[in-house]
Amino acid sequence: MRVSFFNELDSFSKHHNLSTRKIITGVCSDERIGNYYNNPSFGYGGYCLPKDTKQLSKQFNKIPNKLIQAIIESNETRKKFIVKSILEKNPKSVGIYRINMKLNSDNYRESSVLNIIKKLQENKVIIYVYEPQIKSISDKYNVIEDIREFAEKSDLFIANRLSNEINFAKN
Repeated sequence: MRVSFFNELDSFSKHHNLSTRKIITGVCSDERIGNYYNNPSFGYGGYCLPKDTKQLSKQFNKIPNKLIQAIIESNETRKKFIVKSILEKNPKSVGIYRINMKLNSDNYRESSVLNIIKKLQENKVIIYVYEPQIKSISDKYNVIEDIREFAEKSDLFIANRLSNEINFAKN
């Protein structure tokens, strides 16, 4: 729910050309919300959370509810919004900076960015992946291990988290 909330704030901000960071800072100044785990992302992913959320939704059966299904729909909407935003820029190639789920992890199974990659590829966009943590993906994606080469080949690149390495690549 928290991931979906901050992702929707980000989508709203991007659509209206507003500062996502300023809006999130304002919202998080309410101590009931707090200033933690509030970074917009590609959507929630992983092996457990999407599956568990869908299973929970089914368990409600005849119990009145709206929120759980709305979270599932919000996550899909977020990924579509990101793809649409990328395609509007008409890139021939998109670099994906890291597909792993968490920092210093080699787990990318069911990562939310994989859905974005698939939708971009369906639209004939060439995908380059910079992911030095995971060696087993080179047969699935155009993996580039040099950050400068990655930045040069990508018309634009997207990242699920900030890092000094990205700033280096932009220069």
